[in-house]
Amino acid sequence: MELIVPTKQTHEGFCSFHSTRKEITVNCCNNRRFKNSSLLVGQLRKQRQDMVFSISKIETLSSVEKRGFGSSNRRCKNSLLGGQLRKQRQNKVFAISRIEILGGTTNGRLSSVEKKTNGSISENIEEFESNNYLRRLVRNGELEESFKHLESMVYRGDIPDIIPCTSLIRGFCRIGQTKKATRVLEILEDSGAVPDVITYNVLISGYCKSGEIDNALKVLDRMSVAPDVVTYNTILRSLCDSGKLKQAMHVLDRMLQKECYPDVITYTILIEATCKESGVGQAMKLLDEMRSKGCVPDVVTYNVLINGICKEGRLNEAIKFLNNMPSYGCQPNVITHNIILRSMCSTGRWMDAEKLLADMVRKGCSPSVVTFNILINFLCRKGLLGRAIDLLEKMPKYGCTPNSLSYNPLLHAFCKEKKMDRAIEYLEVMVSRGCYPDIVTYNTLLTALCKDGKVDVAVEILNQLSDKGCSIYIYIYMNLPYATKK
Repeated sequence: MELIVPTKQTHEGFCSFHSTRKEITVNCCNNRRFKNSSLLVGQLRKQRQDMVFSISKIETLSSVEKRGFGSSNRRCKNSLLGGQLRKQRQNKVFAISRIEILGGTTNGRLSSVEKKTNGSISENIEEFESNNYLRRLVRNGELEESFKHLESMVYRGDIPDIIPCTSLIRGFCRIGQTKKATRVLEILEDSGAVPDVITYNVLISGYCKSGEIDNALKVLDRMSVAPDVVTYNTILRSLCDSGKLKQAMHVLDRMLQKECYPDVITYTILIEATCKESGVGQAMKLLDEMRSKGCVPDVVTYNVLINGICKEGRLNEAIKFLNNMPSYGCQPNVITHNIILRSMCSTGRWMDAEKLLADMVRKGCSPSVVTFNILINFLCRKGLLGRAIDLLEKMPKYGCTPNSLSYNPLLHAFCKEKKMDRAIEYLEVMVSRGCYPDIVTYNTLLTALCKDGKVDVAVEILNQLSDKGCSIYIYIYMNLPYATKK
């Protein structure tokens, strides 16, 4: 008799059947979960059928002997009966072996197996179906019903599956109900289940996103399993974003004491925060420490440092750093170039920006929409509208589709120069190309028209845009009378 125990689960509310907890399958699909559920029930039904069949065969053999068949037939039937009994004993031993093999930290369900091995199969099915119902509720977003069902499960003595419970925690965190999420974790722990590090990470992330960093640290302190690098990175990111670099460094020390070693994300978070708070000089020391510990910086790490150098006004050093990146074993990406381009444009170094754009394309690094928007914005501010339009028209050649941020600087520049016809012309071009205006577009153009005394034209444009499916903001209408007074 072979007993299949659900021992391994995934963290998106799905379940799979495996022999160890270490191979967690995160993206198991609904069909697999349904198939595995059916497999378990089918196995249990088959066991009962096999037992009934074996008993009926034994009874049949006994009746044959009682009817007085010959000794040779009796020996044959006895041999068959002995084989059946031996096979049953082997199957029982194998079933016990399977339970022992499937033991260990199996989603907190080992105690359930130990309690119910000698109990009825129906109890196992009832608990499994109860967990399946919990999964369905969570998957359908019925958080309150899921919470009530979880409480009733634990009250009956069932051990809940940590996967739907983790999804339930995530759901409550997403809507800001972190206290309810914490209660789910408490119920899970009290039930005898063993939450894993992902369960704790979800709750810690929820607290960090809601700005409750102190509660996140309390969860870190109470974890029943060892925190991993994701746990610490989540807390470090929250602390650094809040300007608490000193506290973040204490958490890093604690991380090292627990022999949980920082990865490239850990150091990049700290380097970025150090650039903002203490300057690039201190951040470079962290970079050296990172390298000395065998952690290789990636392009994101270098981009953070280049951005910090540019913000300190040391553009030439940033360009030198960019050129040296290949010697560090890392190729600059489009974001690296955009950081430098933005700094060049803000300091009026247009010729250098053009040269960098050409070098970028020559090296096989394709410019992005952001790249073009940086350059178009700079040219429009300088009044070089012809060049800006040329760049706008070249964007499709590089696989880039202009967005509202590409057109808005042009519209603003035309309005500033009182070229309302040109502004309206490019508004029509913008819409004809499937790029719909945003609030900045509306306010720029309509305010300029109203100031120029062309309120009727402004209202007509609004109506035309509305007919073409553009979303019209109600407070623009409210601002029209105000704009005419300016």
